[in-house]
Amino acid sequence: MRFFLLLTLGISLTASAAFGCTNLIITKGASKDGSVMITYSADSHVLYGELYHRPAADYPEGSMRDVFDWDSGKFLGRIRQARKTYNVVGNMNEHQLSIGETTYGGREELHHQPDAIMDYGSLMYIALERARTAREAIKIMTDLVAEYGYYSEGESFSIADANEAWIMEMIGKGKEEKGAVWVAMRIPDGAISAHANQARIRTFPLNDPQHCLYAPDVITFARKMGWFTGDDKDFSFSDTYAPVDFGGARFCEARVWTMFRRVNKTMDQYTDYAQGINLSNRMPLWIKPDAKIGLHEAMELMRDHYEGTPLDMMKDLGGGPYYNGVRWRPMTWKLDDTPYFHERAISTQQTGFHFLAQSRSWLPDAIGGIIWFGVDDTYTSVYVPMYSSMTSIPHAFAVGNGSMMEFSDDAAFWVFNQVSNFAYTRYQDMIPEIRKVQKEMEERFIEEVQGIDMAASTLYKKNPAQAVQFLTDFSVERGQYTVKRWKELYRYLFTRFLDGNIKEKDGDNQNPKVKQPGYGEEWLRQIVRETGDRYKVPQTKK
Repeated sequence: MRFFLLLTLGISLTASAAFGCTNLIITKGASKDGSVMITYSADSHVLYGELYHRPAADYPEGSMRDVFDWDSGKFLGRIRQARKTYNVVGNMNEHQLSIGETTYGGREELHHQPDAIMDYGSLMYIALERARTAREAIKIMTDLVAEYGYYSEGESFSIADANEAWIMEMIGKGKEEKGAVWVAMRIPDGAISAHANQARIRTFPLNDPQHCLYAPDVITFARKMGWFTGDDKDFSFSDTYAPVDFGGARFCEARVWTMFRRVNKTMDQYTDYAQGINLSNRMPLWIKPDAKIGLHEAMELMRDHYEGTPLDMMKDLGGGPYYNGVRWRPMTWKLDDTPYFHERAISTQQTGFHFLAQSRSWLPDAIGGIIWFGVDDTYTSVYVPMYSSMTSIPHAFAVGNGSMMEFSDDAAFWVFNQVSNFAYTRYQDMIPEIRKVQKEMEERFIEEVQGIDMAASTLYKKNPAQAVQFLTDFSVERGQYTVKRWKELYRYLFTRFLDGNIKEKDGDNQNPKVKQPGYGEEWLRQIVRETGDRYKVPQTKK
């Protein structure tokens, strides 16, 4: 998913710097409860956050399916429809299969393929409609681009089921040939991986189909184009099709680095790479965390402004007097013909939606798959449990309830944006209030799900359809409740922090207690440095 950035600078920025999504992949052996998890933030200034739903269906022989580009809505063509499709909620289906993505762009000459039909978004959602496992999804996606052509730019996919987690990187063949070249690698059990708009697969095993799959011409195509001349064993997908540059490291790989360093104490050795200083010091594709990662901890890994690192966005002047963790776009800018940039963090204001897909092998598929779903900035949002077998969507999250240019008072996207955008004005003061409610709700949901799992499992043995309805009712109710609670939070924040004040009730008195914290000392010193004696109170002689 791309966020639109005008690259007008003189520094080297690949297409990867112009896109924005972040994925984390956690294998069974790396999670505390033995679940497989992937996270995804879909970051775009024009993406409206809503929860997609595609009901399971049966189609007659010879049916066709329309394909529309996910980013633009442009009609691309028609493909053969599957005879049977599965229930899909967001980016997860009823068989606990989940798929996320980040766009890395790669070589520009491979971006456009005449008459191609399959864009990256359609690949994800069609695979979810048709596949039961990650391996099935990889085959379906790669078969589709081979038959119908690949419409998009270079893409990394997170693909997971209840037992395996994979990362697949793909790029089209441009005008040279139909289709795409790709490599898919299974993340070893006990490890985690991540990707954020920069291709990360380098060398890969050529004879290990249990752990690595790849297009038969992924190397020969590169040789044909004159991009690789060495031995096959030394071929690097990323270095050939999407070489990393300053933008790929600082704007993209830095997001992977900050997640990795929060769970593995050795990752500071890659600080210079994350800063875009030493591009040869590349991080591994996966790492083993120092301790197994819990569900809520995984959610928290998607909330990050580089706190505690040299890239900490709370520590520079760009954060303003209230230490704001977001930066307004454009992300790159010039001053006196000198190019500059803002950091690009995991948590960002332009997120349309985000999720954590959790697949649990010890439960029936109808119960085991949960997509913890949220909208807007991950730092100020809530992950709400939505079982992937559910057959209806909460009105607050439903497609059609509002749009990017149509405000809806009861749409989750707009309600959460009201809170976050108000918080941006007084970040340091409001964030603790928001984070407190966020934590309470998510921990409560996690505890509730344990009981719901048990009740649904008992019901499933007697009547699977009733169990699915039970899970649907729970998911819908929690979704509606979350938006209701966030509306209450907005009213509280707006009342408490009105006009730059911090107000508290004062017993039974009519008027509240009012604090006026003003600006911090550091910001006041900056005012004095820039204005000199302009605001200095003159000393009067006695």
